[in-house]
Amino acid sequence: MQITPSPVTAAAAGVVSALVMTALWPRLGDDSLYWVLAFLLVIALPVHVFVVGFGRARPASSADPAMIRRVAVWLVAGLATVGIGLLFGR
Repeated sequence: MQITPSPVTAAAAGVVSALVMTALWPRLGDDSLYWVLAFLLVIALPVHVFVVGFGRARPASSADPAMIRRVAVWLVAGLATVGIGLLFGR
């Protein structure tokens, strides 16, 4: 299954990452291994799949405006989700 990263998939990844990490945060405790695994599975993996994508590597010297836009959408969606959660509380 080929997943093409787009602003919509980036926003969805941001919302899901924010919701899941907010729920996991109090349960992770003090063990750093749980923190590393949580960040890898909840943040790094969705970002790589839904924001960056699995394509051919581009030269480091060229900036990809579409990817920069997707990263910005991912960050804004995650921050908006956390902000709305804080605004309405639990």
